[in-house]
Amino acid sequence: MIGNFITWALKNRIIVLLIAAGVAGYGIYSVKNTPVDAIPDLSENQVIIFTEWMGRNPQIIEDQITYPLVSNLQGIPKVKNIRANSMFGMSFVFVIFDDAADIYWARTRVLERLNYAQRLLPEGITPTLGPDGTGLGHIYWYTLDAPGYDLGELRALQDWYVRFGLQTVEGVSEVASFGGFQRQYQIVVDPYKLRYYDILLMDVANKVKANNNDVGGRKFEQSDIGYIIKGSGYIKDIKEIENIPLRTINSVPVRVKDVAAVQMGGELRLGIVDENGEGEKVGGIVVMRYGENAKDVIERIKEKLTDLEKGLPQGVKFKVAYDRSDLIDATISTLKNAVVEEIIVVAIVLFLFLLHVRSALVVIITIPMAVLISFIMMGWFGITSNIMSLAGVALAVGDLVDAGIVMVENSMKSISGEDS
Repeated sequence: MIGNFITWALKNRIIVLLIAAGVAGYGIYSVKNTPVDAIPDLSENQVIIFTEWMGRNPQIIEDQITYPLVSNLQGIPKVKNIRANSMFGMSFVFVIFDDAADIYWARTRVLERLNYAQRLLPEGITPTLGPDGTGLGHIYWYTLDAPGYDLGELRALQDWYVRFGLQTVEGVSEVASFGGFQRQYQIVVDPYKLRYYDILLMDVANKVKANNNDVGGRKFEQSDIGYIIKGSGYIKDIKEIENIPLRTINSVPVRVKDVAAVQMGGELRLGIVDENGEGEKVGGIVVMRYGENAKDVIERIKEKLTDLEKGLPQGVKFKVAYDRSDLIDATISTLKNAVVEEIIVVAIVLFLFLLHVRSALVVIITIPMAVLISFIMMGWFGITSNIMSLAGVALAVGDLVDAGIVMVENSMKSISGEDS
């Protein structure tokens, strides 16, 4: 059978060349469209559920949030395992699916169960799904290099300007902020004053909440012109909080400033981020969406950062903390160098020992063709280009060259024997 196939190929050279050209073109297309990453993604196919209830200890989080969620998530199709972790003020539930399950189908099924489990949680507590990324989705880290700026100002700049800009980049699932202080209005209540004025702590919270709101009015027409009336009630500074009335005693209002001190502060932190021992930093982690091409996403991120840098305050710049594209480029460069070196060595060896240029070309052509066919198969089986798969291609090319050299040498001997 093999002999007949070789005979057919020799008699139909044009057809063989056309097939080879088609395979080469398809291989080049596969090379350009195969997702490229530095390391293979071996993380589990999972959906993360995050629930926040600040100020509560881990035992309460476990009893009132984690346990009800885990109990109601049982029975979802294609689920391998469910893991959970309860900590101070936060609950994490990891729903692990079969590797063959589509990640977005899995997220939809989890979301359906969460809609039912919502009624079992404390009032005002809403679980949310984690980003649609994997454990290796952290492809780009950056910090804000801003000497002389306050950490609270940098965190506000990161949360309200940089993060929103990067989330519009195609292929980005989430931008997680780290470092600095999240600004907030803080009302430090004096319990003795509350007791003196006979005011409950929840009364203070409810009054502040009720006075931080805009209300809609109606349309008012005058001289054939319509005016929209509304009541502006959103808090804009500390003084407005201080002057919120809590109750009236003998026609004298008791305000927030009479029972508490109002200040601007930072949210409670569980840690800090330090860079190279140079002090605390503020920045973000860009998480890539599941199944995206890491190299292309990083390039789009860099372009977006260049645009965002134009709108930063004077003296504030981006500083790269981690860029996976460097490792990706090094991995691709290693494969290119290996293929080129093998082609050169094979050409020299064959030419010196056989003294036949066409025989050397036969083996040389098989090297890039084998690499292109490998990328075609990688695309069919959903394998990404990473340091492991590319290393396998480089090693396999070495074995292929050995076989080609042996076959060409035997063919030359056979031809020489027939001629003699």
